Amino acid sequence: MINVGVNINALRVQPDLRGDSILLTQLDGTYAAQCLARLNDPETRRLTGTHDEFDLEQVRAWHRGLAGRDDRADWVILHAETGEFLGDVSFNVVDVANRSAQFRIALAAAAPGRGYGTSATRLVLDYGFDVVGLHRVGLEVFDYNPRARRVYEKCGFVAEGVKRQALRWDGEWHDVVVMAALATERGRPG
Repeated sequence: MINVGVNINALRVQPDLRGDSILLTQLDGTYAAQCLARLNDPETRRLTGTHDEFDLEQVRAWHRGLAGRDDRADWVILHAETGEFLGDVSFNVVDVANRSAQFRIALAAAAPGRGYGTSATRLVLDYGFDVVGLHRVGLEVFDYNPRARRVYEKCGFVAEGVKRQALRWDGEWHDVVVMAALATERGRPG
């Protein structure tokens, strides 16, 4: 495949990204136990629409398989001063030909409402547009998560449409809002 402007090496080995109060570092097995606790937290499961259950060995195996991939980039979110685990964030489903990726973030139960999600989202978007060379970053957010939607809008994501009744949670159907941010709308070359 011809590289049309995506820096594949920037996906294979992600550098640390620093914000005012957070540090993003490449996700590996170091934080498997914390990621498992987050994955199994009922509120996190609801906000991410996660129906599957995981065990520690599954999470460790997944983390071990992340290094060197060129179809995604994954970071753990840590408090810059204390090293407290705050969650993880990633680009996945990277489409080199179309210079696009999907964005995903999941915060630990104690992290929401403290600005960490906004900071992590901005750091990862800047990296994606400026270093990886992405043109478009998309995401999906459930209709019952307006806090996340406000964060995404603050970071430059625009609602593009709705997948009607695409998630069934606790016996009820929910819409999924499709959003995207474009490099050209953030003042970067597209």
